[in-house]
Amino acid sequence: MFGVAVLGFGVVGSGVAEVLSENAEVAEKSAASPLKLKYILDVRDFPGNPFEKLIVRDFAVIENDPEIRVVVETIGGVGVAQEFTRRALSAGKSVVTSNKELVSKFGFELLELAKAKGVNYLFEASVGGGIPILRPITQCLAANKILEVYGILNGTTNHILTAMLKDGASFDDALRDAQTRGYAEQNPSSDIDGTDACRKICILADLAFGRHMNPDWVKTVGIRAVSADDARFASAGGYKIKLLGRAVARDGGKVAAYVAPHLVPGGNLLASVDGVMNAIVVRGNAVGDVMFYGAGAGKLPTASAVVADVIDAVKHDAARKWISWGEGDESMMYDSAALVSRWYARVSAPEGSVKRVFPDAEILGGDTAETGFIVAPQSKKSVEVSLGGFGVLSLFRVID
Repeated sequence: MFGVAVLGFGVVGSGVAEVLSENAEVAEKSAASPLKLKYILDVRDFPGNPFEKLIVRDFAVIENDPEIRVVVETIGGVGVAQEFTRRALSAGKSVVTSNKELVSKFGFELLELAKAKGVNYLFEASVGGGIPILRPITQCLAANKILEVYGILNGTTNHILTAMLKDGASFDDALRDAQTRGYAEQNPSSDIDGTDACRKICILADLAFGRHMNPDWVKTVGIRAVSADDARFASAGGYKIKLLGRAVARDGGKVAAYVAPHLVPGGNLLASVDGVMNAIVVRGNAVGDVMFYGAGAGKLPTASAVVADVIDAVKHDAARKWISWGEGDESMMYDSAALVSRWYARVSAPEGSVKRVFPDAEILGGDTAETGFIVAPQSKKSVEVSLGGFGVLSLFRVID
């Protein structure tokens, strides 16, 4: 029998308890071993909750119980979550988590500790919620040299941008709607400033390219500056605006990684991904482009991925599952501004003035006050120099 403990009884933690309980027969069949949810660690009381009797407040109870073989960390953050993760691994217990902040910042160290103790540290749910993506990168695509990974990694921003495009809503109105629907927190900065997407692209890059990438090294721009005019021009040209996290392999083992709004052509795989859905594209040198699509967050989709990792940890209890990456440093980072791409610009000038400087520009729309257009592939520095004579209102990459 494999005892399981859940740390934190919030949205994800309660979802894990529900899935383990309701799908117990399926989980035990997949794990080829009985599973028992024995403890739930939380400082709060949950009177009347079906899992009320499992609540404990002292992590030492879990740490010192030899029956507990897998600890599920859903506390979040890098404070007590990091402490308890280290203690659990040091006690010879596998740890499963959905904590993207902890994995993106300290994944290398925690994987090294797990390796030293002969246990597993698994985190499929930290990227893409219920979308299976980390395991396919390390297993199904293992025969490929990964060239690039990018995608829509945050459902809140995708919902906001979809509303701006389809409904003509302003950014502020679309954000309020997302908060009303429960898609965005009252303090939505982690989502709309790109922090959440940054952590996720770092984890994807760690696995795809084999070296630890700290989120502090990644240039990150959110969606606050995206306007209804940008959405209108994009739509007129058959494009969508999406916040993308992107990591691209470069020569010499370097990686260009960044988070920023992009214009996505209608023919791109990501163009049809609307609302709160997520999608991730992996480009391999043998397989080409493969897209993974689904619910990127939510109680039960995320819990589904967590419980799948619990099962994986149990199946690899006797023979540790291989998952790791090397130590990284900031010298591995390639300046993303040097990546060549087409660019969308919105400037305070009429179309005629734009055409004189950019005769081959793809004009998306405009009037006597401003114009939205797309220019030929070039680096960011090059396009900024060319736009020097204009009042630049927006400047986004175009992903092809």
